Amino acid sequence: MGAPLAPVPASAAEALPHLSVKATPIESSSAQYILQQYMAASGGAKLLRSTRNAYAMGKVRMVASEFETATRVVKNRGSVATAAVEQGGFVLWRMAPDMWYVELAVGGSKVHAGCNGHLVWRHTPWLGAHAAKGPVRPLRRVLQGLDPLTTAGLFAEARCVGEKKVNGEDCFILKLSADPQTLKQRSEGPAEIIRHVLFGYFSQRTGLIVHIEDSHLTRIQPHSGGDAVYWETTISSALEDHRPVEGIMIAHAGRSAVTLFRFGEAAMSHTKTRMEEAWSIEEVAFNVPGLSVDCFIPPADIRSGPVGEACELPPPPPHGERAKPGAMHPARVAAVDRAPSHHNASANVGRRGEKIMWRVEV
Repeated sequence: MGAPLAPVPASAAEALPHLSVKATPIESSSAQYILQQYMAASGGAKLLRSTRNAYAMGKVRMVASEFETATRVVKNRGSVATAAVEQGGFVLWRMAPDMWYVELAVGGSKVHAGCNGHLVWRHTPWLGAHAAKGPVRPLRRVLQGLDPLTTAGLFAEARCVGEKKVNGEDCFILKLSADPQTLKQRSEGPAEIIRHVLFGYFSQRTGLIVHIEDSHLTRIQPHSGGDAVYWETTISSALEDHRPVEGIMIAHAGRSAVTLFRFGEAAMSHTKTRMEEAWSIEEVAFNVPGLSVDCFIPPADIRSGPVGEACELPPPPPHGERAKPGAMHPARVAAVDRAPSHHNASANVGRRGEKIMWRVEV
């Protein structure tokens, strides 16, 4: 849930196909039209392409969890007022083209990940720092209403597969599937990525994306033989509270539900884990002065050679324990100072007319 990636690389903004119905399947031409309307509703192509980099900070609450086996179901559902809710936050930095860095800390555990444009890496409590297999792909979290340009580029090859009402909104559905070559690049040894499909739901009323969901299926064949084990990961995200920041429409709140389903060994051996996250965006800024490629350098202790996605499935911690937080990435933006006032220094970052000084620690 911390740093999943999109199924495929995102196309460059200029690579969005020119709207044409000649010799183009109706599903593809309809998707092109929907994406052009989406870019217009999000602030317009000219403004979106003028953003060299961006910063966002938000809060996260793990509001529910559920573990199911063939014989029992264990639920843990809290509310904002109860101590059962795990709270935390995240910081996200982006820079064109294809560079990003995110830190997410919730309930004593920390995940951070990044991309320097050529290599995607993660640092998790259970694997340490490691490179991710496959091509460079966007962070899924930026598709949750934080980066309209990357979202449009990602769906450039999508097809319109129908309409559906989602949370009271009539929506067009765009479907994007990872191609066999990309799936093969992401597979390793006994772990084979069978499919990864992403659906985007675009409001017919506003043109904005209001819901995304993806399904990711991995098959693991044990070295010792025997039945294969399948892991199916499904993530569904509702995007809410769209408001403009410097003219660009940003989703300032939402909820995500993740289901991890393990099956295949025996008839009664399946397990299903479900987690639900509520998030809100506190600060957003574009074209941050001083942000450079040095902020996206991978950690020095990164493992040699990429790690397959099957290895990134977190092992359950010992009973009654939490995962230990990982070390901070050495290259990061450490603080934000506002002049002349030093009170409430992090509030309302990015307002026009204010002088913001960004200090970077490497």
